[in-house]
Amino acid sequence: MRPNLFDFATKELSQDAFIAWLIKWASPECQNQDGLLWECATRFVKKLLSLQIEPPPEIKSLSIGRQWENIDVWAEINGKYLVVIEDKTVTGEHSNQLRTYKNRATAWCEKNRFDPPICVYLKTGSESASVLNGIKGQGFAVFTRRDFLEILNQSKEPRCTNQIFNDFREHLQAMEDSEGQFLKKPIKDWDVPQWKGFYQALEKLRPVVKWEYVSNPKGGFWNLILNWHETKDCCPYMQIEQGPLCFKIGEVYENQSTVRERWHSMLMAHCDGNDKIRRPTRLKPGTYMTIARVERADWLGSDDDLVDMEKVVERLNDYESVYSGFIKKMDSEGVR
Repeated sequence: MRPNLFDFATKELSQDAFIAWLIKWASPECQNQDGLLWECATRFVKKLLSLQIEPPPEIKSLSIGRQWENIDVWAEINGKYLVVIEDKTVTGEHSNQLRTYKNRATAWCEKNRFDPPICVYLKTGSESASVLNGIKGQGFAVFTRRDFLEILNQSKEPRCTNQIFNDFREHLQAMEDSEGQFLKKPIKDWDVPQWKGFYQALEKLRPVVKWEYVSNPKGGFWNLILNWHETKDCCPYMQIEQGPLCFKIGEVYENQSTVRERWHSMLMAHCDGNDKIRRPTRLKPGTYMTIARVERADWLGSDDDLVDMEKVVERLNDYESVYSGFIKKMDSEGVR
């Protein structure tokens, strides 16, 4: 197999460099150097602009740079538009950085008599829809890996032969294909990309709170929070932990063992007769605690099965009804 540059250049700074490099190819003077690459770069720039404004018919001038005011990539276009790009591979937004970047870009545009900035959150990794909606709420348009692939794969015959361009396109396509394999691989063979693909498919079929990576001393896992309830002494919720379906309570800061035992014993009594909802191997105190669980085979499918999304949603809805009914029953009886 031919080595791919981006299998080694995996950091966000490497992706920053590719994005800036591709945008620069949209400069008018590049058209005669590689017409196919110029065409793709021009489509890319116009697509970024179109996320928040009507793009100009022609790119007459273009300046590009990186790490201005901590903004990953910026581009001045036609002496009128400023595009600022927050580029992410695996990590997400943090420390209120997007609002800060937008404010800095807006101040610069006002000072230099540019139109309001076009702010783009470009993510080639995968992220929960709820998180991306929060990004949009901060005034940033979202540009995903699939959006990028749509641009990079649009080239008609003859195709662009630039090796850097094709390495990046193939790198993104491999990521996309790997996540899509959750439909084709037996469940026992799923790895992180397949769980991400499954979570993205699931959030399109039923409501979820969010999904994300959870770090722990054992190496961490990808979870998906199905629901979240508020009660007097804790917040009960259900969570998929890259395998088991867990009934949990959260944000318990005092009397953790007492609260855990009370919720566990009452839930198990409520579920008496349902042999799929079981006591965890260990009941450990903590801010977030598992009080019961359903093994992977009992909600997702057996090891050698291919996932059946319709059945999975039906099972999850059934378990959610059990937990919701339990919470309502305690409310009605004044147990809490």
